Amino acid sequence: MKPALLALALVMAVPVHAVQPEEMLADPALEARARALSKGLRCLVCRNENIDDSDAQLAKDLRVLLRERLVAGDSDEEAVAFLVDRYGEYVLLNPPATGANILLWIAGPAMLLAGAGIAFATFRRRGSAAAEGLSEEEKARLAEILKE
Repeated sequence: MKPALLALALVMAVPVHAVQPEEMLADPALEARARALSKGLRCLVCRNENIDDSDAQLAKDLRVLLRERLVAGDSDEEAVAFLVDRYGEYVLLNPPATGANILLWIAGPAMLLAGAGIAFATFRRRGSAAAEGLSEEEKARLAEILKE
């Protein structure tokens, strides 16, 4: 591959962030805090994409609102709590496993275990049911075949 094409491919592979220059804060420390917090906040339009990577208007509004809260003097926890109060826990990319969310965290593994139990019981019942409808002669022949 030619060096120019390789360089172009590397430049194009760099992730593009949707944060616009006019949204950025003048204070580098506050901007770094805003970037760190926005990595954990979900775009409500794009789903499973953080607000820094989304081009949606609502994501832009969330970025601006987060930065306004930080400029107003909110701590990181207070700024995130403000957004959670306003938009619900769905705005968090990784919501805590507390309260009603604990059901969602437990539901997946519980359904997997229940499905495995049902499958095991079904296969076990089928295996024993196959021999129930046989005559004594057929059962003896089956036992003979299984021994071989």
